[in-house]
Amino acid sequence: MTAVAALVFVIPLAIQVAEDARERALTEAGRRSAIVAGALAAQADEAGVQRAIEAAGSGPLTDTPVVLGLSDSQEGRAAEADRERAISGGRPVVVRVDGGALRLEPVIVGENTAVVEVFVPDHALNDGVPAIWWTLALIALGLVGASVFVVDRLAGKTVGSARSLVRAAMAVGDGDLGVRIQPTGPRELAEAGYAFNRMADRLVTSRTNEREMVADLSHRLRTPLTVLRLDAEALDPDDTSVGDFSAAELDRRRTIRRIRQAIVTLEGEVDALITTTRRAVADRGAPPPEDGGCDASEVVRERMTFWSALAGDQNRPYRVIGAQTRIPVQVPRSELAAALDAVLGNVFRYTAQGTAFEIGVSRRDGWIALRVDDAGTGIADPERALQRGASDRGSTGLGLDIAKRATLATGGSVSIARSSLGGASVVMLFGDAEAKPKQASRFGLVGRLAGEPGRPRWPRPRDNSE
Repeated sequence: MTAVAALVFVIPLAIQVAEDARERALTEAGRRSAIVAGALAAQADEAGVQRAIEAAGSGPLTDTPVVLGLSDSQEGRAAEADRERAISGGRPVVVRVDGGALRLEPVIVGENTAVVEVFVPDHALNDGVPAIWWTLALIALGLVGASVFVVDRLAGKTVGSARSLVRAAMAVGDGDLGVRIQPTGPRELAEAGYAFNRMADRLVTSRTNEREMVADLSHRLRTPLTVLRLDAEALDPDDTSVGDFSAAELDRRRTIRRIRQAIVTLEGEVDALITTTRRAVADRGAPPPEDGGCDASEVVRERMTFWSALAGDQNRPYRVIGAQTRIPVQVPRSELAAALDAVLGNVFRYTAQGTAFEIGVSRRDGWIALRVDDAGTGIADPERALQRGASDRGSTGLGLDIAKRATLATGGSVSIARSSLGGASVVMLFGDAEAKPKQASRFGLVGRLAGEPGRPRWPRPRDNSE
């Protein structure tokens, strides 16, 4: 486009230069012709006309003027028809001849009409034009060369950007989700590069979230497995090597053994699934929360319907505080239930049978608190316990992380401290969407009421070792 614009500018310039050269030469021819025509019009004799011709002379642009029509001895370059045309027209004419152009000017001399002829050679008509055309040709070649160079560079960048995009797409297709490209080239390819990087980021996030969900769902299986294991442990012995047993008793004990072995195998498979899935996660960012909320009190009552049966079988005293009023929380029901089950599952799994626990839910100062206290031995390293996948007890370490992710969805947090019962106190804080959040504090929420008068106290628990 630049080359075309330059040519459009230069070509008219060359044409103008050619016209100026022709006009300059013809003007010079007119000046010389006027000297001779003046002498003829003044009725000068032959000697006077000759002196006028000599005065007009010749130059680099024109030859010496020639007078036609006064005598037969004068011969010019113009054809008879051209001379007649000039005489009949009564004004100067310019005609083309071999090697240049003729300027014919008619002059009335007595009863006759003479014609003053001035020859202008081609080199005078085209003075400077060849140089202009050579310059134009060089400029055109330069512009074409520059255009080819620029187009080649642009095409190289375009092809390089397209190849980079293809290689990155092939790498993603082969499973390498960490590949990214530097968007370059034309705007369309650069936009395609940005779109590709965004797509790769979304794929990584989606894949991470799926694996996290698989790990979390697998961990949720631990709750019913814990119940099954505890129920199986409460069954009669399954030893068949000592004593005499009837066929029915042998079959019953063997069935108990198979149940216990199946539970152990299933627990191992779930642990392996959680560990394998967690190792494959490249990004540990929390997935975006689901839409919708629930009633925290209703979820507590519903889950305690499940856990109370197991607590009764294990002779675990428990208490629920604050679950009689509606407390909305911006967490999906399934997520809140999973978080509560994860914390309660840890109580049943890591404290001895007969250990008391307490659940409290409250709403105050822009926060909603869900607390689980137990009378066990407590948690030695609360900070490590809150790290995803970290556990000192041989578990997968995802229980408290499930609870933490549920609270983070609302801008809350999970904290661990010593409970008034003597064991661990896990408090899940959820941001109250209906109130302006204030600084989070464990004090003033349910779970810090040990000093209030009239609150019943649990008996001091004995040391329960696992």
